[in-house]
Amino acid sequence: MDISLTAEFAEILFTHTPTDKERDAARRGIQDFLASTLPVFYGSLPDEGKQAVLDSFPAVKSVENTALRLGYLSHALDYDDYHAAFRGHPSTVILSSLFALSFALGRYRVDDFLDAYIIGVEVAGRLGRAIGTRHYGMGLHSTATLGPIAATAACCRWLKLSREQTQIALGLAATQSSGLRAQFGSATKPLHSGFAARSAVNSVQLAMANFPGQESGVLESFLNVFGYHAEQPRQLLADWAMPWRIIEPGLEFKRYPTCGGTHSAAEAAFVLRQRCVELGVDDFYTAITRIEVSFPPGADTAPNICCPVDGVQARFSLEYVIVDALVNGHLALKHYTAIPVDSTLRSFAARVKRCPDFSAPADELDPDRRFHRVTLFLSDGQQISHCVTRQETAAIYTDVEEKLALSLTLLPPSIAEQFSATITLDSSEELEQLASLLCS
Repeated sequence: MDISLTAEFAEILFTHTPTDKERDAARRGIQDFLASTLPVFYGSLPDEGKQAVLDSFPAVKSVENTALRLGYLSHALDYDDYHAAFRGHPSTVILSSLFALSFALGRYRVDDFLDAYIIGVEVAGRLGRAIGTRHYGMGLHSTATLGPIAATAACCRWLKLSREQTQIALGLAATQSSGLRAQFGSATKPLHSGFAARSAVNSVQLAMANFPGQESGVLESFLNVFGYHAEQPRQLLADWAMPWRIIEPGLEFKRYPTCGGTHSAAEAAFVLRQRCVELGVDDFYTAITRIEVSFPPGADTAPNICCPVDGVQARFSLEYVIVDALVNGHLALKHYTAIPVDSTLRSFAARVKRCPDFSAPADELDPDRRFHRVTLFLSDGQQISHCVTRQETAAIYTDVEEKLALSLTLLPPSIAEQFSATITLDSSEELEQLASLLCS
């Protein structure tokens, strides 16, 4: 493995400047970040971990605790953006780190801020490719493990660290990397994002204070240890900004407040709901005797909770999401918070059987080829089925402005008005106001 990889990587973070096209995409990402953060931030929706994060960790006001708090709150609803190459949620970690540092240091040059965010997304996507196909499947949560490095890269760009400081900061972030998928379905899953953002801030602060660390070899070691022999280190460097990863494949914005691994199944269920209506079905509970959902082997690695007890667990339940989509025709945000699940839906979900399709390639080999085929078995003997691919789901446009507008309706009008005045981020003054609202 090339021992100069860390140095080359630190250098390339400063060699490309995004254009207005990428900055506009970044503004859209920040709007989605706000849409996902504000309902929990202001207590408009119940969340089991919010009070502990707000009351305990920030007891001592610090930039690190601000980053942790924002990281948790922005991922608490699991409604924030996703990046396919990263196989995780980049903006929650990157923006939480950047906003915390921006506010603490009083730095508000909006183009520099947007460029740093774009660099962070670029690094996130590249890390996802460089780590290879086994990292996630081995039980690691990419948002938590790769997120600290991506966010640290963004912060190094934002603060214009020297190459040597950047190398040390990246190594410090890599050595703090941790996060297990075993925590999915609990408040610790979004806390991973907070930990990652805090790690990024700490790494940059230590490097700026000239704390000693290895300048080379750490990223190489990280990929070697956590790639499980599937790593591709040169993916970190090849063809930067051709195009930028915030453009292609781009950030994926969620339409539903559930694990992204359930969305194709939900889309299939919506289609089947309409077909049932056309068949004259008016009582889904009696008309449907059982349901099967098929997918490539391993495609249910993330949504692995079969019998959820609350809305947080239900986000990761294929069974519950499918029957909620069938019965209600939508997935309401309030149904996937820290409240008990609907007992009738939970009983109905017990009729859903997972049937991996072993004729399809394993999900870890190419998650972009994932699909969900939902089949309903009706009491009159009929079977109706529909298949939706991940690519089809990702291609559906998400109106982020509408998503943010709906979140703002959940806030007190005076607070919503203050945020509404900042969301275009056309000036450094708007960035300063937004950072103050989120961090003070």
